[in-house]
Formats: sequence, structure tokens, C-alpha cells
Amino acid sequence: MQDNPDTEHQPEPQVRRRGIYLLPNLLTTGAMFGGFYAILSAMNGRFEQAAIAIFVAMFFDGLDGQVARMTNTQSAFGVQYDSLSDMVSFGVAPAVLCFSWMLQSLGKVGWAAAFVYASCAALRLARFNTQVDSVDKRFFIGLASPSAAALVAGMVWVGHSAEPSLATAIVAALVTSAAGILMVSNFRYKSLKGLDLKGRVPFMVILGVVLVLVIISIDPAAILLLLAMTYALSAPVFWLLKKVRRRQALAAEPPVVAAKSEPGNGDL
Repeated sequence: MQDNPDTEHQPEPQVRRRGIYLLPNLLTTGAMFGGFYAILSAMNGRFEQAAIAIFVAMFFDGLDGQVARMTNTQSAFGVQYDSLSDMVSFGVAPAVLCFSWMLQSLGKVGWAAAFVYASCAALRLARFNTQVDSVDKRFFIGLASPSAAALVAGMVWVGHSAEPSLATAIVAALVTSAAGILMVSNFRYKSLKGLDLKGRVPFMVILGVVLVLVIISIDPAAILLLLAMTYALSAPVFWLLKKVRRRQALAAEPPVVAAKSEPGNGDL
């Protein structure tokens, strides 16, 4: 039986191979490794190293997005991979760290506080993925998971050598739960994603960055915790001040008095 001459020399269809951008996803992998290392360190009682590893993961997480935007290597794969990395580094790792450090002494209350944080981190990341193309890039809706992780990790870093006590455990549970609730709140936090690292900046900006690094180097644990607390409380405080000013403005307005009608021909 002879082959069909029409199909004998037809070229085989070429399969288009799709790849991923190496540099930004490599940085994302570094962030996830920091979170993974933090989990293992926390489980082995090395709380200071675990807290530092979470801050290192924050550095890589902030760097991968900036590199992707600067090199025009953003992709849908990168968005999903970054969220999965964030869940490990800023969702699971801080919860495990705080539970291993102090929350386990509270029993069920402790693991409940840790689960509130981890579940809120997952909900916040899921909401962010669904709204990534529709929200204002200048703001975050809810506290970003790296900032919440900085709050919890900074707390542990500052108090990693403290003796376990009921008061400390309660404070840890309240801070961890509050960080989780802020992640799923509707407070608007200022975002730094619109920061242009390629453009020119005044000399004083560079000087300010150097001064900030010098101040952080004096006491990294305390300064980073203070910065995380300031940022986490900024949106609720501004919202409260706005509500107070609005009420004061309404109270300062003169009352509207209905004009009395003058007696006319039809009045008795």
C-alpha cells in the first residue's frame, strides 16, 4: 500500500514552548526560601533567626516586583507564584513562629490566634489576586501580608529572649490576631509600588535613605517593629481622624431653621 503523496512530506506541527522569566521568579524563590527557613528555625526554637529570615524574605519579595517592572518581565505566572510564596513566607511562617515562641502556652486560644492570622493572610492574598487589575495601584485595600508579617516577626525578634508569661502570651495573641484582621479590613494603606526607581531623585532623598539605614542599624529589631507598628496603625488612625473631622464639620454648620410663613389673605 503506497503512502499518500499529499501527506508524505508535510512538516510536523511545531509545539510552541512557553517559558518563565528567570530573574524575578528567582527572587520570588529566594523569598519563599526565607519563609521556609523561618518555619524550620521556629520549630527548632531559634526564634531570632526565624524572625530575621522573615525580614530577609520581605527584602526579596519587594525586590522581585520592582525588578519585574523595571525589566518588563511581568507575567500571570509571576503573579500567582508570588502569591504562593507570600502565603508561605508571610502567612504560615509568622503564625508558626509566634505559636512556637509564645502562643502555645495559651493552648487552644494560642493556636486559634495563629490560625486567624494564617487564614486572614490567605483571604487577603486571594482578594488581592481577584482585584489586581481593578484597584488603585497607589493603595492597598487592607494591610499587605509582608507588613503584617513584619509586625509579628518584629514582636518576636524584640522579645525572643523573654521568659514565657501569661501577660506576654496574651499580648502576642492580640497582636497576631489584630494583624490578621487588618489584612482583611477595608482600610486603605499607601502603596510603594508606584515608586519609580529608574527616574532621577533629589540628593536629599538619597541622604534620607542613608539616614534611615543608619537608624535601623542601631537597633534593628526595635526600629523595624516600630516602623511596622506605625504603618499598621496609620490607616485606622487616619480613618478615625477623618470621621472625627467630619462630625466636627457637621456640628459646626448652623442649623437650618424653617422660614415662618407670613399671614396672607387666606389666614384666619
